[in-house]
Amino acid sequence: MSAPDKYRIEIIPTPQFIPEQSDPDDNRYVFAYTIAIRNVGSVPAQLVSRHWIITDANNQVQEVRGLGVVGKQPLLQPGERFEYTSGSSLTTPVGTMKGSYQMVAEDGTHFDAEIPEFVLAIPRALH
Repeated sequence: MSAPDKYRIEIIPTPQFIPEQSDPDDNRYVFAYTIAIRNVGSVPAQLVSRHWIITDANNQVQEVRGLGVVGKQPLLQPGERFEYTSGSSLTTPVGTMKGSYQMVAEDGTHFDAEIPEFVLAIPRALH
């Protein structure tokens, strides 16, 4: 069941491969991702914590939980947007990330904002 319309957060992830920090010979693939978070609800809401589920091509799963994002717990007014960039490394050239942000609305309501699954993948090598 989805949260009422007043508690709605839109999340748009944009991943990219970072070749200069990666070492395929050592099974290290580094990715950056930029996340745009917009409060499309009608009440102010604060991002308090995060929960990530990161899965590599071998179905190895890491779960990451923590307070805020990039050291911040942004309070988003209706219509306001917050964007940040972070990173992750995998032992395979392809993987996925998904998760949720735990939010608290100004009225005290706790709700989760789902982070849609996105793919981390190295660009195809051109021959």
